[in-house]
Amino acid sequence: VQLIESGGGLVQAGASVRLSCQASGRAFGLYTSGWFRQAPGKEREFVASISQDAVKTNYTDSVKGRFTISRDNAENTAYLQMNDLKPEDSAVYYCAARRTILPRTLTSADEYDYWGQGTQVTVSS
Repeated sequence: VQLIESGGGLVQAGASVRLSCQASGRAFGLYTSGWFRQAPGKEREFVASISQDAVKTNYTDSVKGRFTISRDNAENTAYLQMNDLKPEDSAVYYCAARRTILPRTLTSADEYDYWGQGTQVTVSS
């Protein structure tokens, strides 16, 4: 499966941005989806994950209450709605996917098989 992110950009603190992850090649509904981010000089970190059926979600503590992960399997697309953005949210955001038998979320980058090219989000103070 190929993943293409979009929706990044330069925004001011407090703004909202929605990232999209368009999947192609295979039935996206068979895959757990996740979002990760990497800031300059830092390791890639988990942001959010959503199960195949969208029933289960998981977030890193720093984004809980501000970010929402969702998916539309009919459109082969996953989303990350980011509200109340802060300068520390600035990073390259990556979409990831892994085919899973049972619906579940995945929080480790090592657990994902497919990655997008990333989209830059920059939040100015």
